[in-house]
Amino acid sequence: MLSKITCFALLGIYGIPVEVESDVNRGMVSFDMVGLPDAAVKESKERVRSAIKNSALIFPVNRITINLAPADVKKEGSHFDLAIAISLLKASGQLTAETEDIVMLGELALDGALRPVAGILPILISAKAKGFKRFIVPKDNANEASYIEDTEVYALSSLKQAVNFLSGEESFSPVEHKSFKATQGAAVYSSDMSFVKGQRTAKRAIEIAVAGGHNILLAGPPGTGKTMLARCLPTVMPDMTFDEALEVTKIHSVSGELSEEGIVSLRPFRTPHHTATTISLCGGGNAKIRPGEISKAHKGVLFLDELPEYTRSALESLRQPLEDRVITVTRAGGAVTFPADFVLCASMNPCPCGNYGSAERECICTPAQISKYKNRISGPLLDRIDLQVECDNVKYDDLISESKEETSAEVKARVERARAIQRERFAEEKFSTNSNMGEKHLRKYCKLSLECERVLKEAFINLKLSVRARSRIIKVARTIADLDECENILPKHILEAASYRGSSGELN
Repeated sequence: MLSKITCFALLGIYGIPVEVESDVNRGMVSFDMVGLPDAAVKESKERVRSAIKNSALIFPVNRITINLAPADVKKEGSHFDLAIAISLLKASGQLTAETEDIVMLGELALDGALRPVAGILPILISAKAKGFKRFIVPKDNANEASYIEDTEVYALSSLKQAVNFLSGEESFSPVEHKSFKATQGAAVYSSDMSFVKGQRTAKRAIEIAVAGGHNILLAGPPGTGKTMLARCLPTVMPDMTFDEALEVTKIHSVSGELSEEGIVSLRPFRTPHHTATTISLCGGGNAKIRPGEISKAHKGVLFLDELPEYTRSALESLRQPLEDRVITVTRAGGAVTFPADFVLCASMNPCPCGNYGSAERECICTPAQISKYKNRISGPLLDRIDLQVECDNVKYDDLISESKEETSAEVKARVERARAIQRERFAEEKFSTNSNMGEKHLRKYCKLSLECERVLKEAFINLKLSVRARSRIIKVARTIADLDECENILPKHILEAASYRGSSGELN
């Protein structure tokens, strides 16, 4: 007999429908599997055999052929186990229920229990888009599946339950749908803008960076609060929308890093160590292409502390994602595109010892050492960082001052107003922040007066800026105008935006 069960393969964060076809016929006893299965899928033969026997069902002693169609798409992962088992039971006549409209996902234990698998959310989203509305998933994946509306998801704990459910011997209620509620960064992270004394310029730059989704570099001697300032970024970022949460959750689900909550409700804040490899940042892998740190930071912050200490190849790999907001990882097995729309926050010292330019401490580095240290960051990468801020040492009197600093909540309120203006402006576009604008958008949404053009021209000439830097100054000026709730960009906005590029020559 022949049977077909629908499952899904994962390609990056997208699901591809796969028909699990089983043919059970007379002949020499064998169990063959075709259709480009990887090692995990091939090993499912033994898991399925034991699971069927230990579930008080009969494993067919015949010539068995399993085909995973389409045959030209590589099948990876253990989530095909349930579909293979049900397909075998149907082909051997032990199950006669209709299963054409239901997608089955799950790994089988040897005793027939259903174990959770990675990537349930992206599979369900892709399957729903293709017209599927009924699913069987492992019980431990119930929370992840509960956020997909207009679907019937049955979270079962074993192969036996799945067989009883399909045959009508047992009834199960679908997973109850949950409503999304964003987690506020200030409630989770211990940092707060009010804890940072002084550093007015750096605080202002962080507010602008978050409001428009711009990249920022904090440079200065050690101990000036650069890391503390960077850790304040997620506390002033707007709460995640449901659509953003689904995008981020798909990435973390594929990575196998999803919490029991089942959805990412807090904006990511990724801090890879400076020993991180290019692959760990960009993504990749030998058997299965997985997202890297820059994709896991999607819709959040990627913080690179001590930027010059990262390898040159790792830093240069950031150039394309910072422009395109996506990254395409190409390996021998194929190419996968992951989203990578994040705010880059980097910090660095002015020299190896950290005291170059300090009025209080003597620098012990030679000019050659300082030059070599700064040249670890290439000009093209630095050109893609919109705001470059010098952090000075804070005076002791400022540290013990009783003056109240602005809290993250106060800054966040202004950021959310600016983001709301941007969402309204870009309602017809595929993005929602100023940093995502291309040249055609700059001409449409950022028209400059003659006075603004004059100020920008002077900055362009005096600071020896590139064409890219000019565009980024306009984007930052647009964000500053939004924070001021000003409809048009004014010369003062251009001046402030250009002031954050003034240190580029010193840093590089």
